[in-house]
Amino acid sequence: MDALPNDAEDSGPSIRDMLAVNLRAARSARGLSLSELARRSGIGKATLSQLEAGAGNPTIETVFSLSRVLEVAISDLLDHRPRGGLTVVRAAEVEVLRGEGVDLRPLRRIEAENSVFEVYDQVVRGDAPQRSQGHVGVEHTVVQTGGLRVEVAGRTVDLGPGDYVAFDAREPHGYTALTAPVHSVLLLQYRADERLDGRPHPCPVED
Repeated sequence: MDALPNDAEDSGPSIRDMLAVNLRAARSARGLSLSELARRSGIGKATLSQLEAGAGNPTIETVFSLSRVLEVAISDLLDHRPRGGLTVVRAAEVEVLRGEGVDLRPLRRIEAENSVFEVYDQVVRGDAPQRSQGHVGVEHTVVQTGGLRVEVAGRTVDLGPGDYVAFDAREPHGYTALTAPVHSVLLLQYRADERLDGRPHPCPVED
């Protein structure tokens, strides 16, 4: 097998850099000031200013909260899109987006017609539960190792290696490691124009 060209393994811009660019664009598209976004998201104005300047330290909770308030997919805040060809993502070269109880490594955004899929390597650490108030899409998780408890809108299910769960990610949900760490694959699926309330985004006004 031929060796891969160097650019096939280019990890691209950092999460911090992509969030800075995409956050400014999403906030501008919604016509929100930093103060208003801070009020709606519960994230301090100074923190948001740092994130937009590429100087912040984003967490899973921060990114999910911004996704919910701005009504955009998570990958719309974090994505840099490969130009095609052979795409190789080395685990050691992917930045970790860390939360209270989960480490996420964004691997790929896949678009097919009007559907979008985000693929993540997910590790549930076990030091704390990971909670979410909800975000766009359907969440799919396949457990590879360990034991995982998934809570969705008051319902609880325990999973082991090879088990799969899917649910409406707009519902409040959480992950807890029963046998830590839990290694799993997380797939988020949504329509390209989907909003938190299920309605399509309004068409942007062009200059």
